[in-house]
Amino acid sequence: MIQGKKILLGVTGSIAAYKAALLIRLLKKEGADVQVLMTESACDFITPLTLATLSQRPVITTGFEQSNGEWHSHVEMGLWADLFLIAPVTANTLSKMAAGQADNILIATYLAAKCPVFFAPAMDVDMFHHPSTQANIEKLSSYGNHLIAPAAGELASGLMGEGRMEDPEKIVATLKSWFIQSKDFKDLNVLISAGPTFEAIDPVRFIGNHSSGKMGFSIAEEFNRRGAHVTLVAGPVNQEASGDIDRIDVTSAQEMYEACMSVFADADIIVMSAAVADFTPARVSPVKIKKREATLAIELKPTLDILKEMGQIKKEDQLLVGFALESDNERENANEKLIAKNCDMIVLNSLNEEGAGFGNTNKITIFTAEGEEFGFDMKPKAAVAIDIVNTIAILKISRKQV
Repeated sequence: MIQGKKILLGVTGSIAAYKAALLIRLLKKEGADVQVLMTESACDFITPLTLATLSQRPVITTGFEQSNGEWHSHVEMGLWADLFLIAPVTANTLSKMAAGQADNILIATYLAAKCPVFFAPAMDVDMFHHPSTQANIEKLSSYGNHLIAPAAGELASGLMGEGRMEDPEKIVATLKSWFIQSKDFKDLNVLISAGPTFEAIDPVRFIGNHSSGKMGFSIAEEFNRRGAHVTLVAGPVNQEASGDIDRIDVTSAQEMYEACMSVFADADIIVMSAAVADFTPARVSPVKIKKREATLAIELKPTLDILKEMGQIKKEDQLLVGFALESDNERENANEKLIAKNCDMIVLNSLNEEGAGFGNTNKITIFTAEGEEFGFDMKPKAAVAIDIVNTIAILKISRKQV
């Protein structure tokens, strides 16, 4: 699956830079076209001549050539590549990537890149586990970049622990798997809901919740990357979706119901990650309600249960995924919802997990109608989206085999 792919390989100043030679050989053996970018310090560990010989392309180390002024456009390289792999990446370069500090050609190209970015850290164990390094890795992952975690073992310092750049063979296998996955939902129609709904009290005020829509948007982008035709029904959020995604913006639960149902029949996979309000005001004031000394009482009525209605009318070949945000009896409540709403899969978020829910990270457990359970660690939501879509792919494949 790497045959014919255009890959940028960024090499930074780590002792593991020597592994870049093997990486290039393996990528070229798979039929990839490799363009190498090196930081100045990387040249202290392995020569550009070595990597140019293996890649069969001149290695780029600066924005322009001193001898003749030839300019190396970071923008053009960022548009040229199908994938940008930075391996090894040092703590210093991680920090620059996270901060957007474009003081060399590698970082400038990273900031301009339109393609997926994979990064493979290499450093001593204490540097890797330092809070600043971990924060930078988390930030880069939240941007949608893909971490290839370092292996544990003996390091150049003589210490033992995490920090060794992953073996080149495993890195190439990761890239091959990613390219294979990029088409595993090809031509399928996927409907995703995301964000909150706002239920009007009067022209100014509303009842809402804290949902940011980040989880649903990340899921939509992952499905789009993997070949699906995605329709995203989004509540009122300050989010932008990348990729070729059909977006329908709504405000209220009723609007979300109508928008989802308008495309539901043609959807192969439905992922209802939106935090739809359970109640809406029974009466909406046509004018702004004035503040008075007396207590304001608002009569509420239930909103339509979109997920339940979908479960009642879904076809046998449709796969319906719901979400459950729970604060107590989480597993029992999630499984009850799975059955009551006739879902094929429920994604459980726990409010008892610090860092899960409405922020940038999430920790989920997935339950399926077949009685399977999949637990995952706390991760940035872009990484959680991959876990969710991977689980849907497994469920889809298993049902085809039955």
